[in-house]
Amino acid sequence: MKNNGTSEVRENEGNESSIDSYIRTFSGKAKERLDEIRKIISEEVPEAREKISYGMPTYDLFGNLVHFAGYANHIGFYPAPSGVENFKKEIGEYKNSKGAIQFPIDASLPEQLIRRIVRFRKDENIKIEEERKKKRGKKKIG
Repeated sequence: MKNNGTSEVRENEGNESSIDSYIRTFSGKAKERLDEIRKIISEEVPEAREKISYGMPTYDLFGNLVHFAGYANHIGFYPAPSGVENFKKEIGEYKNSKGAIQFPIDASLPEQLIRRIVRFRKDENIKIEEERKKKRGKKKIG
């Protein structure tokens, strides 16, 4: 990994990333949708680190932020249980479970919804990290 002096860190910057390799294994609509969701997430959290976790493209910001994956008929989007629960009404038209949402390959991605979920998860992870820092700062030394 390389840090270019900003808060932006990407795996294998300047080289093909693991996520590039993952997406390249797909073709057609699945590849298009994977490229689209990656672009949306990257625009919302440019400071997040890209990695492969659980065999899926993952964005990390003070811990796992969101994952996504390609399948034959859908794109799986994994914003953690909180990312699903807090948008339950808006994701009702999509197949979903505790921590996952399925976007059909043959339909356009709901870009604004994905952006809102990613921003929610970013804010959530930042808040959790701030709480961790407060707890560490309160510990007495010695």
